Amino acid sequence: MAETKNSKDFRDASSENHLKDFRNGSRENHLGKPVKKAPGKKAAPGKNLVIVESPAKAKTLKKFLGASYKIAASMGHVRDLPKSDLGLAIENDFEPKYITIRGKGDILAELRKEARSAGRVYLATDPDREGEAISWHLMHSLGLSSENTRRITFNEITKSAVKNSIKESREIDMDLVDAQQARRSLDRIVGYKISPLLWHKVKKGLSAGRVQSVALKLICDREDEIDDFTSVEYWTLAANLKTPRGDKLTAKFYGGANGKLDLPDEASVNAVTDALAGAEFTAAEVRIGSRVANPPAPYTTSTMQQEASRLLNMSPTKVMAIAQQLYEGVDIAGEGTVGLVSYIRTDSTRISDESYAEFTEYAAGKFGPEYVPDKKPEHKTKGRSQDAHEAVRPTSVTREPDRIRESLTKDQQRLYTLIWERFAASQMTAAVYDTVTAKITAGGYVFRASGSVLRFDGYKRVYRKHEDKPDEGAMAEIAKGEKLRLLSFSPEQHFTQPPPRYTEASLVKTLEENGVGRPSTYAPTISTIITRRYVSKEGRTLFPTELGGIVNDIMKQNFEDIVSVDFTARMEDDLDKVEEGELPWKDVLRRFYPGFSEKLAEAEKSVGEVEIKDEESDVICDKCGRRMVIKMGRFGKFLACPGFPECRNALPYYEKIGVKCPLCGGEVVSKKSKKGRPFYGCENNPECAFISWNRPTGGKCPLCGEPLVIKGGKTRKTACSSGKCGYSAVMEEE
Repeated sequence: MAETKNSKDFRDASSENHLKDFRNGSRENHLGKPVKKAPGKKAAPGKNLVIVESPAKAKTLKKFLGASYKIAASMGHVRDLPKSDLGLAIENDFEPKYITIRGKGDILAELRKEARSAGRVYLATDPDREGEAISWHLMHSLGLSSENTRRITFNEITKSAVKNSIKESREIDMDLVDAQQARRSLDRIVGYKISPLLWHKVKKGLSAGRVQSVALKLICDREDEIDDFTSVEYWTLAANLKTPRGDKLTAKFYGGANGKLDLPDEASVNAVTDALAGAEFTAAEVRIGSRVANPPAPYTTSTMQQEASRLLNMSPTKVMAIAQQLYEGVDIAGEGTVGLVSYIRTDSTRISDESYAEFTEYAAGKFGPEYVPDKKPEHKTKGRSQDAHEAVRPTSVTREPDRIRESLTKDQQRLYTLIWERFAASQMTAAVYDTVTAKITAGGYVFRASGSVLRFDGYKRVYRKHEDKPDEGAMAEIAKGEKLRLLSFSPEQHFTQPPPRYTEASLVKTLEENGVGRPSTYAPTISTIITRRYVSKEGRTLFPTELGGIVNDIMKQNFEDIVSVDFTARMEDDLDKVEEGELPWKDVLRRFYPGFSEKLAEAEKSVGEVEIKDEESDVICDKCGRRMVIKMGRFGKFLACPGFPECRNALPYYEKIGVKCPLCGGEVVSKKSKKGRPFYGCENNPECAFISWNRPTGGKCPLCGEPLVIKGGKTRKTACSSGKCGYSAVMEEE
């Protein structure tokens, strides 16, 4: 990271009270109290002190810095806004009130003791906004002097990177700190102002968040799209042909002489096949060429999370936890504690010249010079990527996954292998295919056939197994003008499918594409909406729960800006401008708060209470004889004895919907899955296996006789439960 100018780092205290202790010669903290100077700044006899966040990182650094350095860990943040109140003096221009985090007193006392006897203090927290803020808070809490304290950052925990960071130490970058303060303050205002509204109107324990509310809205909107989707029938047609050399060839129907034609139903398919009875199939055009497949970019935080979810079935939270272990250091047999990957919170695809040089030497010997490109590959990044960081990569490509397998846990090995292979692939040459495409005509219609053969594997040498699409394979030899014999037609019926529900990977991708959140926020955002029971996860798929739908509706109707993807993305741009020194951090709050405050006041008046009544059921408590009531818990409704706490009896709640089971004639009841998703089943389960995610109507499909169900969000409709015949009809409003 480039050194910052003193004029940026140490702004005039009249405009920013929290920088009082950085004024020329002033030794006051943010409360105006004197801070003792560290004695002997220039000639202190003690060891240099390096402060990091975690013991794991400290263990790795000890290996590189030698006996003249002592390494200590702060165990993350040491100072934060209080949990008991907002912690921002809105009437005093949003001035933050920071307090020592509970439980950190002993850690700070030990760090102060070490700092007093240290020759120089180096703050070595992570190289991002959060890390910069931790260093700034440490400087305040420990009473460190700016003359005797330096900030160091490294993109990877290797000997050369750590040694260079000491040489290139700098002052704290207040632009980075201010960007973190702006984000923390925005999130605190949204959370601490809207959450009480949800507690009062819905139930206690709920929360709203600037990014989490957008993520919830995306999931709920997708569910509405699926409910409103109407399936449309379409057909495809393939002609199975034989070449003059006796080889078989499959060509797909394209259209007519004037362009592409759709086949909406079976009748249109029959019209084509009838017209082609006895027609001659001719290879009107044959093209032989080549196709280049370029290597993928190295991993960013987002793409690492997406691919680890798709290929390793890991949640973003788990990915980041394991990646942090690989970054901070792992004990490798014969090497000791080693940082295996570069910094794992990044949206840059840049690779350092040193890493690329190491890779080219390695790849030329391992794979051959033809796998090394003529120049360093450049991969595009979107928007304001933090290019001070690199992409996620191995700290040394020579540390092959198989070579260190025995030193890693199973999950560490799987993720490290993925990172290593993606990095290696990203720096290799492109793959090249030989391609053949043929235009085949018959009776005024056009069919197309194609094939491809991998001529040079390039980056696929290490990455082919991870890619979704298999290679097409070679096409039968054919020449222009040759006649082909029709063996048969293969018509196939299809129905259009609704957009898929989000997975954690696809939600991360959508958030990134829309500029919502940053690399460090994706995993905690998704974790929060699942933990709050706004969203349930079934397999890899995310579903909104009933509670999530209620909260989303309140947010959409009253805080449209906060749940707007565009608004949140613009807010992220403002935070980037703060980081780049283009915008004072409090200006972000000054712009946001007045409009937000007005909407909050309106919501307090307009939002009605969502009452979850303890409805009486017809079930008698088998322990005390009282009539049990229906309560709402974190997993949905359940039956509870009203005699609580004397009687603690509780049972599952199944609501009858007034429809007979199509299999056995029993009552269909509404249930909830373990993850909170509603479904419908027979009261005689497990003897009867009837189950449906959509509410049955009790009627039969007029086309195929299967049970009808209700679908739709804004536009409700009855539809065939099988989904095969495509029947649906819009329901009349009651």
